[in-house]
Amino acid sequence: MIDVKNITKSFGSLQVLKGIDLHIEKGEVVSIVGPSGAGKTTLLQIIGTLDTPDNGTVSIDGIDTTTLSKKKLAEFRNRHIGFVFQFHQLLPEFTAVENIMIPAFIAGKSPKEARRRAEELIQFMGLVGRAQHKPNELSGGEKQRIAVARALVNNPAVILADEPSGSLDSKNKEELHQLFFELRDRFGQTFVIVTHDENLAALTDKTIHLKDGMIVDNVLTELNKEEASV
Repeated sequence: MIDVKNITKSFGSLQVLKGIDLHIEKGEVVSIVGPSGAGKTTLLQIIGTLDTPDNGTVSIDGIDTTTLSKKKLAEFRNRHIGFVFQFHQLLPEFTAVENIMIPAFIAGKSPKEARRRAEELIQFMGLVGRAQHKPNELSGGEKQRIAVARALVNNPAVILADEPSGSLDSKNKEELHQLFFELRDRFGQTFVIVTHDENLAALTDKTIHLKDGMIVDNVLTELNKEEASV
């Protein structure tokens, strides 16, 4: 579903990624871990088409994104990729449901269709009573669940998350992690998550270890290793 082949990336004389090869199946929850400066966020941004590699290719659902024009790339990103950031990035002047609707508007959906989908998602998140609240009226956990709903509104092929629970307390962190796996189990949603959270990484289907711009390990979690051996 996602194929990354021989990706390299440099900033000036600093080579951040040094030939990354990676395959992710549909419906997998994959974590990318490693020390600061390992290239995790750069890799996530390249997979998400927010940055371009110096060399190599990124294919999502059989489409080589490195061959697309800027206009086609923007359209592809909006329709096929959802993003969740450490800080929710909700627009403060809009309500929760309006924030969820924004990517649908960009995709050209009608207000009726966008609202219907947003209301479905906000119900799934258990936040119907917060739909008309603005971000400053929501808790940190609620904001991040709204951000996840926004990422889902266009039914993307993959959701890319950069330290999504990094700003949350323990309770909200656990609830957010559970949400990712519920979305995977119920809808086959694919997630690629950059994280420093060892507990989250241990739960994912696959953990990719980056160090000095290279994959040094690409393993199934212990739970999935046991399942695979049965």
